[in-house]
Amino acid sequence: MDAPLAHRAPQPPAPDPNPDARWLGPVMHTAFFLLLAASLARFLLRHPGEPRTPWIIALSLVLALLYVLGPALGPGTEGERRPTGRRLLWLGAVVAAWVVLVLLAPSFAWCAVPLFYTGLRTLPAGGAALLVGVLTAFVVVAQLRLSTGFDPNLLLAPPAVAALATAVFVHMERQAARQRALIDDLLRTRRELAATERREGTLAERQRLSMEIHDTLAQGLSSQQMLLQAADRTWDTAPDTARGHVRTATEITARNLAEARRFVHDLAPADLADGASLPEALRELAARTGELAAEAAAPPGSGAAAGAGAATAARPLAVRLHLDGAPAPLPDRVQSALLRIAQGALANVREHAAATTVALTLTYLGDQVVLDIGDDGRGFTPADPAAPGAGRERGHGLPAMHARVRGLGGTLTIESAPGEGTVVSAAVPLETAV
Repeated sequence: MDAPLAHRAPQPPAPDPNPDARWLGPVMHTAFFLLLAASLARFLLRHPGEPRTPWIIALSLVLALLYVLGPALGPGTEGERRPTGRRLLWLGAVVAAWVVLVLLAPSFAWCAVPLFYTGLRTLPAGGAALLVGVLTAFVVVAQLRLSTGFDPNLLLAPPAVAALATAVFVHMERQAARQRALIDDLLRTRRELAATERREGTLAERQRLSMEIHDTLAQGLSSQQMLLQAADRTWDTAPDTARGHVRTATEITARNLAEARRFVHDLAPADLADGASLPEALRELAARTGELAAEAAAPPGSGAAAGAGAATAARPLAVRLHLDGAPAPLPDRVQSALLRIAQGALANVREHAAATTVALTLTYLGDQVVLDIGDDGRGFTPADPAAPGAGRERGHGLPAMHARVRGLGGTLTIESAPGEGTVVSAAVPLETAV
């Protein structure tokens, strides 16, 4: 029963919690190699034939190779970013090679900006701030060495740029962390919502099947039981009558089998098949209920005690249908629900009310449709679930009616009192039922 509801739609892939890192990293790496190449070219153009040129070239190549090895060592862990020992060693070697290059050729100080990013990505906050401070100090020293005179900008601009770059990076990291937390919450909420929807769908399907079983199979089995009991009582004295009861029970079995196949596939009731309208289905139901009650009643003249007791329980029942107002087309779900409500109410009357007359009244009011089922039976106290007619043995009749009407935005009213019969009224607004 739960299998049709257990299928799960494929879950979309989780969004990237930090999409900026996908482009920021390559940009910084590209900038590092461009700055390294530009610094080397500037040195070679400004200082041709210098004795330290081979060392500058060799250190530039070493720094480039060290930098390339960084991705192979893997990044630090997300969150606290605790780097491995190998990555710390790599970062120390890169910084050392750069410091030597800056001391030999101050123009290599421009490579510090990508190294800021590398340090901030690798080290915890405290260690990254310390590294940025050291790199900034070397940048200031390198700029002052290149200057021919004192320039305050060379002293103040690098710390300001480093502070700004650090603040922007820290802000981005915090934003990414908050975004990751939000995405985790959304994914967890989506999983919980999907689980809740599956549970609600399962419960709704179970409720639908329980109502359908109560209004079709259970009623059919009850009718078959009465007919077979009547056939058993008359088998010896009136075999033709008994065979008639058995044939009717067989017809009910075939009808119930068709109903079972239809509600398993969530189709309309069999009485509404082939385009039949609700009044036609109710008229057929009324006639069938009256015939069934007449057949189940004990035949006159049966003197057995069991026969007398059964005659009291199963008596002829006159079922009449009245139409009020101008008939109008109704949505299929409204027709199905009202027909099932009529079936359940008539089953309660036949089994519990000991009534002789039932009136079905279908009223069209333009903005709503009302179905009244009134009987002249023994009645009961609606607030007392243990009262006769309240369906204590099965416990699904009235709750199923309430559920059907509530699902259509309507109301179900039950008026009854001991000895005064019962009226069940189902009102469904047509605006919300379409």
